[in-house]
Amino acid sequence: MEGKLIVLSAPSGSGKTTLVKYLLAQEELKLGFSISAASREPRGAEIHGKDYYFLSLREFKDKIKAEDFLEWEEVYRDSFYGTLKSEVQRLWDSGKHVIFDIDVVGGLDIKRIYPDRTLAIFVKPPSIEELKIRLKKRKTESEDKINMRVAKASTELATAPQFDAIITNDDLVKAKVEVYQLVKKFLLG
Repeated sequence: MEGKLIVLSAPSGSGKTTLVKYLLAQEELKLGFSISAASREPRGAEIHGKDYYFLSLREFKDKIKAEDFLEWEEVYRDSFYGTLKSEVQRLWDSGKHVIFDIDVVGGLDIKRIYPDRTLAIFVKPPSIEELKIRLKKRKTESEDKINMRVAKASTELATAPQFDAIITNDDLVKAKVEVYQLVKKFLLG
């Protein structure tokens, strides 16, 4: 089997993580989750090797120099996120297709590197106002961080047309059906 790549990108709070978890639960799709690397401390109950590979800033920069990343980005100052090439290979070697819960820049980078093997889906929030409400409900970040994410969302929304498909997550049940149908068609023909 030639492994394929499923990218879900969206502004923070759009519901992409919920949709990724839903897709992972659909065993017939044979998906494996690509764990991203991050140069930040774990938040809440996040676990190294499950939620992210937490690296120090120095470790992250060393891996950039060694070209260990498929894609990486400095999302905020000294806050790096990326996909290790070894992570994608690990999943392909286990007979799975790779699914990514990733920011828009990283998602588009993967699509550019593997244009024929990637389905890139943009998950759109119903509105910026709804996005802010969702981020506040999480209670994981300061007001300043939330405002930073909301400001970034406008830029991210402008990239939506570059993706293969756009799903507006205003109704979770409907969004799950839509994303499942898109992924199933791409993977299984």
